[in-house]
Amino acid sequence: MESGTIIRKTLPIHLSLGILLLMFTVSWFLSHQIFTVRVHDLDENTHVYFGMGLVSIALMNMVLITWEEILFPIKLKKVEGGVVFKNHRNKLKTQVLIYCPIPLILAFIYFTYDVNHFRFFIWAAVCLIPPVVDKIVSGINNYNDYLMLTDKTIEYKNNSTEGHFMVKDIQEITIIKDNQRIIKKIQLGLAKNRSFMIDLDEMELDAFYDSINKYIFTNYPQLVK
Repeated sequence: MESGTIIRKTLPIHLSLGILLLMFTVSWFLSHQIFTVRVHDLDENTHVYFGMGLVSIALMNMVLITWEEILFPIKLKKVEGGVVFKNHRNKLKTQVLIYCPIPLILAFIYFTYDVNHFRFFIWAAVCLIPPVVDKIVSGINNYNDYLMLTDKTIEYKNNSTEGHFMVKDIQEITIIKDNQRIIKKIQLGLAKNRSFMIDLDEMELDAFYDSINKYIFTNYPQLVK
Protein backbone atom coordinates (compact mmCIF):
# COMPACT_ATOMS: atom_id res chain seq x y z
CA MET A 1 0.00 0.00 0.00
CA GLU A 2 1.61 3.23 -1.11
CA SER A 3 1.46 6.56 0.68
CA GLY A 4 -1.64 8.42 -0.35
CA THR A 5 -3.32 5.35 -1.84
CA ILE A 6 -6.94 6.23 -2.52
CA ILE A 7 -9.38 3.59 -1.29
CA ARG A 8 -12.53 5.63 -1.96
CA LYS A 9 -12.59 8.06 -4.83
CA THR A 10 -14.85 11.06 -5.13
CA LEU A 11 -17.70 10.93 -7.60
CA PRO A 12 -16.85 11.94 -11.18
CA ILE A 13 -16.87 15.73 -11.43
CA HIS A 14 -19.63 15.82 -14.06
CA LEU A 15 -21.83 13.58 -11.91
CA SER A 16 -21.20 15.68 -8.78
CA LEU A 17 -22.02 18.90 -10.61
CA GLY A 18 -25.12 17.34 -12.14
CA ILE A 19 -26.40 16.18 -8.75
CA LEU A 20 -25.72 19.55 -7.13
CA LEU A 21 -27.32 21.47 -10.00
CA LEU A 22 -30.41 19.26 -9.87
CA MET A 23 -30.72 19.62 -6.10
CA PHE A 24 -30.17 23.39 -6.30
CA THR A 25 -32.87 23.76 -8.97
CA VAL A 26 -35.41 21.62 -7.13
CA SER A 27 -34.74 23.32 -3.78
CA TRP A 28 -34.92 26.75 -5.41
CA PHE A 29 -38.41 26.08 -6.76
CA LEU A 30 -39.58 24.58 -3.47
CA SER A 31 -38.01 27.21 -1.23
CA HIS A 32 -40.66 29.83 -2.09
CA GLN A 33 -42.85 28.05 0.48
CA ILE A 34 -40.64 29.50 3.21
CA PHE A 35 -41.65 33.04 2.31
CA THR A 36 -45.08 34.56 2.84
CA VAL A 37 -45.20 35.83 -0.75
CA ARG A 38 -47.43 33.68 -2.92
CA VAL A 39 -46.08 32.10 -6.10
CA HIS A 40 -48.30 34.30 -8.27
CA ASP A 41 -46.88 37.40 -6.61
CA LEU A 42 -43.20 36.56 -6.99
CA ASP A 43 -42.82 38.69 -10.14
CA GLU A 44 -43.89 41.70 -8.10
CA ASN A 45 -41.53 40.78 -5.26
CA THR A 46 -38.37 39.88 -7.15
CA HIS A 47 -36.20 40.41 -4.05
CA VAL A 48 -37.54 37.07 -2.81
CA TYR A 49 -35.68 35.32 -5.63
CA PHE A 50 -32.40 36.24 -3.95
CA GLY A 51 -33.63 34.73 -0.69
CA MET A 52 -34.65 31.56 -2.50
CA GLY A 53 -31.17 31.32 -3.95
CA LEU A 54 -29.62 31.70 -0.50
CA VAL A 55 -31.82 28.94 0.88
CA SER A 56 -30.66 26.66 -1.93
CA ILE A 57 -27.01 27.50 -1.23
CA ALA A 58 -27.51 26.59 2.44
CA LEU A 59 -28.96 23.25 1.37
CA MET A 60 -26.05 22.65 -1.02
CA ASN A 61 -23.58 23.25 1.79
CA MET A 62 -25.41 20.71 3.92
CA VAL A 63 -25.20 18.16 1.09
CA LEU A 64 -21.47 18.79 0.55
CA ILE A 65 -20.80 18.03 4.21
CA THR A 66 -22.98 14.95 4.62
CA TRP A 67 -22.37 13.39 1.19
CA GLU A 68 -18.60 13.07 1.56
CA GLU A 69 -18.09 11.24 -1.75
CA ILE A 70 -18.61 14.55 -3.57
CA LEU A 71 -15.55 16.32 -2.13
CA PHE A 72 -13.57 14.00 0.11
CA PRO A 73 -11.63 10.96 -1.13
CA ILE A 74 -10.40 8.47 1.48
CA LYS A 75 -6.66 7.85 1.49
CA LEU A 76 -4.32 5.53 3.37
CA LYS A 77 -1.24 7.02 5.02
CA LYS A 78 1.88 4.91 4.84
CA VAL A 79 4.37 4.80 7.73
CA GLU A 80 7.54 2.79 8.13
CA GLY A 81 6.58 -0.87 7.94
CA GLY A 82 2.82 -0.34 7.70
CA VAL A 83 -0.10 2.06 7.47
CA VAL A 84 -2.15 4.39 9.64
CA PHE A 85 -5.94 4.46 9.45
CA LYS A 86 -7.37 7.79 10.59
CA ASN A 87 -9.72 10.51 9.48
CA HIS A 88 -7.97 13.38 7.79
CA ARG A 89 -8.10 16.51 9.90
CA ASN A 90 -8.18 18.75 6.82
CA LYS A 91 -11.49 17.14 5.89
CA LEU A 92 -13.04 18.13 9.20
CA LYS A 93 -11.68 21.66 8.94
CA THR A 94 -13.12 21.99 5.44
CA GLN A 95 -16.49 20.67 6.61
CA VAL A 96 -16.58 23.23 9.42
CA LEU A 97 -15.75 26.02 6.96
CA ILE A 98 -18.52 24.86 4.62
CA TYR A 99 -20.94 24.71 7.55
CA CYS A 100 -20.27 28.22 8.90
CA PRO A 101 -22.23 30.08 6.18
CA ILE A 102 -25.37 28.00 6.79
CA PRO A 103 -26.48 29.63 10.09
CA LEU A 104 -25.46 33.05 8.73
CA ILE A 105 -27.60 32.56 5.62
CA LEU A 106 -30.58 31.36 7.63
CA ALA A 107 -30.26 34.25 10.11
CA PHE A 108 -30.10 36.75 7.22
CA ILE A 109 -33.22 35.28 5.63
CA TYR A 110 -35.13 35.22 8.92
CA PHE A 111 -34.40 38.85 9.78
CA THR A 112 -34.64 40.22 6.21
CA TYR A 113 -37.74 38.55 4.80
CA ASP A 114 -41.26 37.79 5.94
CA VAL A 115 -41.22 34.03 6.38
CA ASN A 116 -43.64 31.29 7.24
CA HIS A 117 -42.18 30.37 10.61
CA PHE A 118 -43.29 26.74 10.63
CA ARG A 119 -41.82 25.98 7.20
CA PHE A 120 -38.73 28.09 7.80
CA PHE A 121 -37.76 26.25 10.97
CA ILE A 122 -38.29 22.87 9.31
CA TRP A 123 -36.00 23.95 6.47
CA ALA A 124 -33.49 25.39 8.94
CA ALA A 125 -33.44 22.12 10.90
CA VAL A 126 -32.80 20.15 7.69
CA CYS A 127 -29.83 22.38 6.86
CA LEU A 128 -28.39 22.78 10.35
CA ILE A 129 -28.81 19.49 12.19
CA PRO A 130 -27.65 16.62 9.89
CA PRO A 131 -24.12 17.99 9.28
CA VAL A 132 -23.54 18.53 12.99
CA VAL A 133 -25.00 15.23 14.19
CA ASP A 134 -23.72 13.03 11.39
CA LYS A 135 -20.27 14.47 10.64
CA ILE A 136 -18.96 17.42 12.61
CA VAL A 137 -19.57 16.25 16.20
CA SER A 138 -18.30 12.77 15.37
CA GLY A 139 -15.25 14.23 13.63
CA ILE A 140 -14.41 16.42 16.62
CA ASN A 141 -14.90 13.57 19.10
CA ASN A 142 -12.60 11.33 17.07
CA TYR A 143 -10.17 14.05 16.00
CA ASN A 144 -7.08 12.29 17.39
CA ASP A 145 -8.21 8.67 16.96
CA TYR A 146 -6.21 6.32 14.78
CA LEU A 147 -5.20 2.71 14.21
CA MET A 148 -1.63 1.95 13.13
CA LEU A 149 -0.70 -1.49 11.87
CA THR A 150 2.94 -2.30 11.09
CA ASP A 151 5.17 -5.33 10.80
CA LYS A 152 6.33 -4.88 14.40
CA THR A 153 3.56 -3.07 16.26
CA ILE A 154 -0.18 -2.50 16.56
CA GLU A 155 -1.03 0.89 18.01
CA TYR A 156 -4.29 2.74 18.47
CA LYS A 157 -5.94 5.69 20.17
CA ASN A 158 -9.67 5.92 20.88
CA ASN A 159 -10.35 9.16 22.77
CA SER A 160 -8.83 8.57 26.23
CA THR A 161 -8.10 4.90 25.51
CA GLU A 162 -4.90 3.97 23.75
CA GLY A 163 -2.54 1.07 23.41
CA HIS A 164 0.79 0.03 21.92
CA PHE A 165 1.51 -3.65 21.36
CA MET A 166 4.47 -5.50 19.89
CA VAL A 167 3.35 -8.03 17.30
CA LYS A 168 5.75 -10.61 18.78
CA ASP A 169 3.83 -10.39 22.08
CA ILE A 170 0.42 -10.99 20.48
CA GLN A 171 -0.74 -14.60 20.56
CA GLU A 172 -3.93 -14.22 18.54
CA ILE A 173 -6.09 -11.65 16.81
CA THR A 174 -9.87 -12.01 16.77
CA ILE A 175 -11.87 -9.92 14.31
CA ILE A 176 -15.38 -9.28 15.60
CA LYS A 177 -18.06 -8.51 13.01
CA ASP A 178 -21.72 -7.57 13.19
CA ASN A 179 -24.68 -9.36 11.61
CA GLN A 180 -23.86 -7.77 8.25
CA ARG A 181 -20.34 -9.24 8.44
CA ILE A 182 -18.84 -5.77 8.86
CA ILE A 183 -15.75 -5.56 11.05
CA LYS A 184 -16.47 -3.68 14.28
CA LYS A 185 -13.80 -4.61 16.81
CA ILE A 186 -10.38 -6.19 17.02
CA GLN A 187 -9.48 -8.29 20.05
CA LEU A 188 -5.81 -8.85 20.79
CA GLY A 189 -4.97 -11.94 22.85
CA LEU A 190 -1.80 -11.71 24.92
CA ALA A 191 0.00 -13.98 27.36
CA LYS A 192 -1.58 -15.03 30.68
CA ASN A 193 -5.08 -14.88 29.15
CA ARG A 194 -4.95 -11.10 28.89
CA SER A 195 -6.84 -9.43 26.05
CA PHE A 196 -7.43 -5.92 24.74
CA MET A 197 -10.35 -4.73 22.66
CA ILE A 198 -9.94 -2.10 19.95
CA ASP A 199 -13.39 -0.59 19.30
CA LEU A 200 -13.20 0.44 15.65
CA ASP A 201 -16.89 1.34 15.64
CA GLU A 202 -16.16 4.14 18.12
CA MET A 203 -13.33 5.65 16.07
CA GLU A 204 -15.12 6.76 12.88
CA LEU A 205 -13.07 4.44 10.70
CA ASP A 206 -16.00 3.04 8.72
CA ALA A 207 -14.44 3.84 5.35
CA PHE A 208 -11.37 1.78 6.26
CA TYR A 209 -13.04 -1.43 7.48
CA ASP A 210 -12.32 -3.45 4.34
CA SER A 211 -8.72 -2.21 4.18
CA ILE A 212 -8.15 -3.00 7.86
CA ASN A 213 -9.57 -6.49 7.45
CA LYS A 214 -7.43 -7.11 4.35
CA TYR A 215 -4.27 -5.80 6.00
CA ILE A 216 -4.69 -8.03 9.06
CA PHE A 217 -5.30 -11.19 7.04
CA THR A 218 -2.40 -10.36 4.71
CA ASN A 219 0.21 -9.35 7.30
CA TYR A 220 -0.77 -11.34 10.41
CA PRO A 221 -2.23 -14.57 8.96
CA GLN A 222 -0.60 -16.75 11.64
CA LEU A 223 -2.30 -14.72 14.40
CA VAL A 224 -5.84 -14.45 13.05
CA LYS A 225 -8.20 -16.72 14.96
